[in-house]
Amino acid sequence: MIVGGGTAGWMTAAALSKVLTRDYTITLIESEEIGTVGVGEGTIPMIKLYNSALELDEAQFVRDTKGSFKLGIHFVDWARKGDSYFHGFGKIGQDRGLVSFYQYWLKLNQAGLAAPLDDYSINTVAALDRKFMPAVRDRPNSPLADIAYAYHFDAGLYARFLREYAEARGVRRIEGKIASVALRGEDGFVESVTMEDGTVVGGQLFIDCSGFRGLLIEQALKTGYEDWSHWLPCDRAIAVPCASAKDGITPYTRSTARTAGWQWRIPLQHRIGNGHVFCSQYMSEDEATALLLGNLDGEALAEPRTLRFVTGKRNKTWHRNVVAIGLSSGFMEPLESTSIHLIQAAIARLTAFFPHAGFDQADIDEFNAHSDFETIKIRDFLILHYHATQRDDSPFWDYCRTMDVPESLKMKMALFQSNGRVFREHTEMFAEMSWVQVMHGQGLRPRGYHGLVDLVPEDEVAVFAGRVRDVIRTCASQMPTHDAFIARLVGGSA
Repeated sequence: MIVGGGTAGWMTAAALSKVLTRDYTITLIESEEIGTVGVGEGTIPMIKLYNSALELDEAQFVRDTKGSFKLGIHFVDWARKGDSYFHGFGKIGQDRGLVSFYQYWLKLNQAGLAAPLDDYSINTVAALDRKFMPAVRDRPNSPLADIAYAYHFDAGLYARFLREYAEARGVRRIEGKIASVALRGEDGFVESVTMEDGTVVGGQLFIDCSGFRGLLIEQALKTGYEDWSHWLPCDRAIAVPCASAKDGITPYTRSTARTAGWQWRIPLQHRIGNGHVFCSQYMSEDEATALLLGNLDGEALAEPRTLRFVTGKRNKTWHRNVVAIGLSSGFMEPLESTSIHLIQAAIARLTAFFPHAGFDQADIDEFNAHSDFETIKIRDFLILHYHATQRDDSPFWDYCRTMDVPESLKMKMALFQSNGRVFREHTEMFAEMSWVQVMHGQGLRPRGYHGLVDLVPEDEVAVFAGRVRDVIRTCASQMPTHDAFIARLVGGSA
């Protein structure tokens, strides 16, 4: 049984309806009277794995969700006011042997011979030129084969799209509010829920997609919550859609640092999603709302709404016979568009550990260990954006710049600042080049570079890097505009 709809509930229902083809009954309870957060409109490339597993048609998906394509995130004013950088998906340059291109670029950059790092990413160059196309797989030696992308979409339309998918495959939906939760006396497992109209709905496995309140995982099972707001102090978000920009749909999310937080901009086919994430200790809600409304591309299309949150994670994502998915499991602010990925990852993990005829504690403990590892690594990546900054123009940024950060992040930063090394740990979500782009963009600079780089003469490295840059620029110039690609795709001719 799934408690709660929205993105988390219907992503879970759709995936399970695809996997559990017989001998299972999937029921989802939701109430039209209970709103959903509905601002998770940005994604990362792993969403394509989810869509592929469900065998979704990309054109229909983009058409029905009013979607657009995303090549990365443009960060403005984060390291210093007036600075910007791009976190592009995919590769940087072209590796030589066992040494990454970035290490060769480091040597050139320290000698004053390199172009900006952004020039060596097909995703970044194309995005800033407002170009887009999927990777061309039959050109393995071309940057066009390295294009990685995700989507922007209307979260409400996405939930509706997946609801249709799930219900067509037998998922039963119950409309209404849950009045109470019954626990089994012998082991404290959830036995059933009782609706406001008195209907009792039982189940064996309960999936809590009830949002921040955690109806089952917290209100019923008292699982507990680990608060990370001392590292990620923002605790409010104001969200509002606005009219589309006249100059077209940008193929990237934009994140602009503000006085006490940051503002997101997510372009869709029919509107732009906007939000201001801020810390209420340093800015009032009225100030935050005014700042957001004063920095929109067009007319606001709805009244701004406020979301209150505490960044952190549930002590156990799976407790007894309840698995928390989505906001009920914790909250990581949408700075790197990880919210929907965390839903997807939890669904994949649940599928891998799906109980057979009972609930083995060893499986549950391993599930929770994997969940904790992934969330902690994402936490560190988000803290990096706030902490590695030279901004000293407000009390908020003074706090972030000088706060003590987790040892795991300190070690990662120190390793990078020595010789530009980043190592991906096990199954952590963000790859090496994501860490490199953000650390470099936030102003961190290595003192040296990989020793094997010096085996190649400097003039040879410079020629090699120049060719990589030229090829990327040529490839990007041949790509269609983002608007033109969407128009052909939704019109059926792409």
